[in-house]
Amino acid sequence: MKLHASIADYQADIEVREEGPRVLASIDGCDYVLELQESGSGGFLLISSNQVFDCRAEGLPQSGKSIEVVVGTANYTVTLVDPKRLHGASSAGAHADGAARIIAPMPGKIVRVLVALGDQIAAGAGIVVVEAMKMQNEMKSPKAGTVVALNFEVGTTVNGGDVLAVIE
Repeated sequence: MKLHASIADYQADIEVREEGPRVLASIDGCDYVLELQESGSGGFLLISSNQVFDCRAEGLPQSGKSIEVVVGTANYTVTLVDPKRLHGASSAGAHADGAARIIAPMPGKIVRVLVALGDQIAAGAGIVVVEAMKMQNEMKSPKAGTVVALNFEVGTTVNGGDVLAVIE
């Protein structure tokens, strides 16, 4: 499985493969052989090159959503993104107020804005194009409506989770 990880300001491309009790991981081209063992505290022991790390994740990883990972006594906020699942409609959601917020699934750069403030759009219409990991991803509206906010312009760098546009 290929993923992109963001931990604070550090970003890495990760490939993970399970082989029995071992996990083979490639992080930015460096290969690791890891062994995972469940610990009694609901966490895991991660064994790598005779080093043992006590790890625990707060929450379940979902593409584009942050989780808290505890390694020993250090806490890390980790965002994992599956590049195969970068679809605008799935990363934008309708909220209780009826507005759909188009959310950046990961850090990137705005390369095109396809609508203007006040435009009437159909469901599935392209809103903005974000370049991330050398791939361009068109973020689409999950609903028909009016563009009431465009929060970034072409050339702007965005963070994962930033609200790019709002459709009402």
